[in-house]
Amino acid sequence: MSLLDIDGLDVSFGPLRAVRDVSLTLDRGECLALVGESGSGKSVTARTLAGLAGRGAAVTARRLDFDGTDLLTLKEPGWRSVRGRRIGLVLQDALSSLDPLRRVGAEIAEPLRTHRLLPRPELRPRVLSLLDDVGVPEAARRSRQYPHELSGGLRQRALIASAVAAGPDLLIADEPTTALDVTVQAQVLALLNKLRGDGTALLLISHDLSVVAGIADRVAVMYGGRIVEQGPVGQVLSDPRHPYTRALLDAVPATHAKGTRLSTPLPPRTPAGPDGCAYATRCARADDTCRAALPERDTDGSLCHHPLTGPTPLPAPTTPAVAAPRAATAPHPGVAGRPLIEAEHLTKTYRAPDGSTYHAVHDVSLTLDRGETLGIVGESGSGKTTVARILLGLTEPDEGTVHFDGTPWTRVPERARRPLRRRVQAVQQDPLGSFDPRYDVERVIGEAVALTGDRGTRDRRARVTALLDQVGLPASVLHRRTRDLSGGQRQRVAIARALAPAPDLVVCDEPVSALDVSVQAQILDLLDDLRAETGVALLFISHDLGVVHHISDRVLVMHHGRVVESGDVRSVFHQPADPYTRQLLAAVPGGDFAPAPAPVRN
Repeated sequence: MSLLDIDGLDVSFGPLRAVRDVSLTLDRGECLALVGESGSGKSVTARTLAGLAGRGAAVTARRLDFDGTDLLTLKEPGWRSVRGRRIGLVLQDALSSLDPLRRVGAEIAEPLRTHRLLPRPELRPRVLSLLDDVGVPEAARRSRQYPHELSGGLRQRALIASAVAAGPDLLIADEPTTALDVTVQAQVLALLNKLRGDGTALLLISHDLSVVAGIADRVAVMYGGRIVEQGPVGQVLSDPRHPYTRALLDAVPATHAKGTRLSTPLPPRTPAGPDGCAYATRCARADDTCRAALPERDTDGSLCHHPLTGPTPLPAPTTPAVAAPRAATAPHPGVAGRPLIEAEHLTKTYRAPDGSTYHAVHDVSLTLDRGETLGIVGESGSGKTTVARILLGLTEPDEGTVHFDGTPWTRVPERARRPLRRRVQAVQQDPLGSFDPRYDVERVIGEAVALTGDRGTRDRRARVTALLDQVGLPASVLHRRTRDLSGGQRQRVAIARALAPAPDLVVCDEPVSALDVSVQAQILDLLDDLRAETGVALLFISHDLGVVHHISDRVLVMHHGRVVESGDVRSVFHQPADPYTRQLLAAVPGGDFAPAPAPVRN
């Protein structure tokens, strides 16, 4: 008997059917991965299994059984006895999942206290052991900090420690490695594998197909609220039957040579009827049969009238696009030969809760030209985000200076920076934390549009709608609050807001970490197009080395607040000189990078 047995699960919010006829099983010690783009129903499915579908959700199923318990019959007191103790949940957004008024150690100890699993004297040693297990350095010091004092990666690890503390039978992990660098990602995946070996069932939600390939036994691909394909992970990822699965695999940056486009726009197609295939509007194989009705699921687990047959090779690399002359269309061309950003000997020191001090950034220097993308990589806590905040003028360095387009940017009053603020924008690592929760999407982006002087309501709405279209969101989200969007949709709203004032510099702190590979491909192509068309410069911070390799011209590798290696991204990634860089590259799931084509010379 399976630990989890789902048959015909439907979850609706009013007229919206977020999950449609989902059926799956999961055994003890098995890992089932749910993949699919943002809004496909993955997270709603996961939250429903923990009794957290949300206010107004209507949940029905022919069967929703967990180890002999009918989850459809549980009321909130029953869910409290199951949640945390027998079903653990790691949510995608760590900052909103952790209590901002409690220290991290108290948060991790909560399930142990609530379910009375350990006597009080044993709680702290167990908390420190859990933090060590998930790769948190200086566990004793971090346990005394509040969530806002941790980097995004450290917060995510603390959340994982809390979820596994009580030793649940089923662990539901919604993007558990999204905010983690590759070395810590490898450590967390090893921990999850250990839990599986001990008999814990794992329902993994991830857009990282290399992670899925490395840990999952089976995979289910979701689109439009339905499972369109499922089966053994090796079969589905190497020999997909459904065209959508093929499209996901084709969008992975590692399968493309550097400088090539990742996404292929399709001409508009006739939408499907209410009983047809939702993917028909994007599928080159779709016909009237697909738009009219769904087929029966075939023996290989695919839901398609025209399934792919036989292994389909990855597309051959296309000719790299030649960048347009950058300065010619840049809003602020500046002075020829002068960097847009020039930072020298930046140092920033913080005081820890125990009174000691530590260097978040130490003697960091960098330059960034117009139309250039500079990548910054390194593990969580290495100082990447602190550098970004200094360049944004949000954190003052203890030592060193920054000049923006030749103008002093640090050690000046805010009134001196304010006229230039429009030209410097950011895409934050945690988009929800950067939005006013009272605002809908139109107002969030509209405020940034107003910075350009466009104050007419009709013109502003048209501009907001155009920005949403640029980042792959429909106009139907205009009046939705950001907290009601999926993680990937929120990230796209954040990118649209950053692009609204036509900036010269966009500081991107994990801008595609919450996006599935198909939307990630669209965003990376969009950023490359904007860079070529407008001359915008990008500071691109990411733990995804494949993404950094694909989009960056140069790269800085940071470790313990210092730059340990820098240079052309091809040279650094293919011929690393520093041992730490080699360690990062060795930890990438799935291995190598696609060979780079020779630079195009005009």
